[in-house]
Amino acid sequence: MKVYATEDIRNVVLVGHGSVGKTMLAEAALFESGATTRLGTIQDQNTVSDYDEDEHKRKFSLNLAIVPVEWEGRKINIVDSPGYADFISEVICGANAADMALVVVDAVSGPEVGTDRTWNITEKLGLPRMIVVNRMDRENANFDQVLGQLQQRWGHRVMPLQLPIGAHDSFKGIVDLLHMKAYVGENAEEADIPADLIDHAAELRAQLIEGIVETDEDLMAKYFADEELTEDELRKVLHGGLDHGLIIPVVCASATKLIGVRQLLHNIAFSGPSPLDRDPIEAGGKSLTADASAPPAVHVFKTAADPFVGKLTYMRVVSGVVKADSHLWNTNKQLDERLGTLYVQRGKEQLPVPELRAGDIGVVAKLVQTATGDTLGAKDAGVEFPPIEFPSPVFSMAVHPASKGAVDKLGTSLQRLVEEDPGLRLSRDPGTAEIILAGLGDAHLDVTIERLKRKFNVDVELSLPRVPYRETVAKKSQADYTHKKQTGGHGQYARVVLEVEPRPRGSGLQFGERVVGGSVPKEFIPAVEKGVNEAAHLGVFAGYELTDCQITLLDGKHHPVDSSEMAFKLAASQALKEAINGSGGTLLEPIMNIKVMAPEANAGDVVSDLNTKRAKIHGINPDGGMSVIEAEVPLAEVQRYASDLRSITQGRGVFELEFDHYGEVPHQAAQKVIEQHKKALEEAHAGH
Repeated sequence: MKVYATEDIRNVVLVGHGSVGKTMLAEAALFESGATTRLGTIQDQNTVSDYDEDEHKRKFSLNLAIVPVEWEGRKINIVDSPGYADFISEVICGANAADMALVVVDAVSGPEVGTDRTWNITEKLGLPRMIVVNRMDRENANFDQVLGQLQQRWGHRVMPLQLPIGAHDSFKGIVDLLHMKAYVGENAEEADIPADLIDHAAELRAQLIEGIVETDEDLMAKYFADEELTEDELRKVLHGGLDHGLIIPVVCASATKLIGVRQLLHNIAFSGPSPLDRDPIEAGGKSLTADASAPPAVHVFKTAADPFVGKLTYMRVVSGVVKADSHLWNTNKQLDERLGTLYVQRGKEQLPVPELRAGDIGVVAKLVQTATGDTLGAKDAGVEFPPIEFPSPVFSMAVHPASKGAVDKLGTSLQRLVEEDPGLRLSRDPGTAEIILAGLGDAHLDVTIERLKRKFNVDVELSLPRVPYRETVAKKSQADYTHKKQTGGHGQYARVVLEVEPRPRGSGLQFGERVVGGSVPKEFIPAVEKGVNEAAHLGVFAGYELTDCQITLLDGKHHPVDSSEMAFKLAASQALKEAINGSGGTLLEPIMNIKVMAPEANAGDVVSDLNTKRAKIHGINPDGGMSVIEAEVPLAEVQRYASDLRSITQGRGVFELEFDHYGEVPHQAAQKVIEQHKKALEEAHAGH
């Protein structure tokens, strides 16, 4: 593929709800431009942008894919992104590489949950938007109805640029409202506007022109003076209004019937922003524009592991020119990276190019240290892009290797998947020693586990993580324990008197001694402390670590011959158990802060549901059609909250969860946990 100049590049991310035809639009664009010789389909598993086995199996996109299309002397980098909520991180990566978002909506369903979610991402990044009402060939497709819904949601900035000719089986072309011409069939042959549409088209054109002139003072003056406005003037102002988010044009298409696709590509090529039209990007106190003569500055927006090529680094050249076989400095890691061959990625294939100019998107293989979000550039430039913000994972599972062979490879294999997918987090829970994999939903973790098996041949099982409870004491108590064992030769002897008392929440475990008169010789006190710490770590009555208490050695007794460190260690651990069992230990649980964002209509149901989960509601605040509910809730009650919230809000709600403090477990719930621990111990003993 040839190298394009900055002004001839268009970077467009396809976003929207799942199953609205984003992948098929990309496929149709490739076919219409002559890059492919046949139109792939999702059913036949042969589309260019869905090339992953998991995507074939599930019949929807899981990863972003780049599909460059050459059209009328311009290069349009189409970034196809997933619509399913669990894979929103890929949408964020793709939006960070784009200069415009193509928001795809279904001609029957109109704007849906995923439309809102991806709209907010593009809004936050300040991306200009164009809306495509796709699948006009579906039964019950209704352009006017969908246009009304879009305008109701996003206001009068939303303006139709086209009108469909027919719908469902009779959908056969589009009317361009700016030029007042019809384009019919997959070859977009120019024709007269059908007689039954002329009035409607004239009415919508008047709306469009009003909307365009409102964004430009000179044009507005001409319009009110009833002077003739040329199509060139209108298109130029439309282009400026689109670039600055003042106008959100609406077009229509059927990707599978190839109708409207050519006009869509033409509109992107001639009305969409080039990288030069974007506002300067702030990076490390510097303002960068898409200037090919400036020093190179590159933003890495995704990394992926390719089974044949190794690690692939997807990058956008923000300014300057990047050449193959050159060196760039990674500002985040403070190290030099050597770039080998540069490629333009098309689906899964890599097309080599000698260089990438400002504004272009490409990939390079085998960069060892560079990760998603990193900045590459000239060493002394001091340029660093702000980090890409991803949602925090909300769905956690414990990962257990399914076989002995998987144990050794598990850590490194999981780590590689986490590097590739910014929506995942990997941690080890110190309280339960489990490996915890957290993601954005159950489907997200299912796909990750399947990838682990396919890419690294590591088989694992997932289970709900154990809640890291803690044990403590409610009141002061003492215990006096003597350990003695008489066998042939030396015996074992040690007496220990311990006092246990509660300390404030979060203050941990403290050990001290107030021994008088050397009843426990100095050399045995570390053994007492060791015995106490080991017993505390294993837990006394429920199998969870003991915390928030002061343990003091008060007194004891030793034998000149039979006392040993081991004897004092054993006596101390038994004394601790007696003291705590005597004072009636208390079970603590992690209490989380939860923040739920849900549509106002669902707020009542969300609150009722949280109340059944022992939550304390702190407040409910309106926020533009949404309600923000803040509460504290025990972790044990919200381990599966991602699926609960999805069903209460039909997928429109999102939430954040973070640890706040440890709180006391109510008596009945605590009894259940203690009984489970006893049962597990009995089973373990029976198994030995």
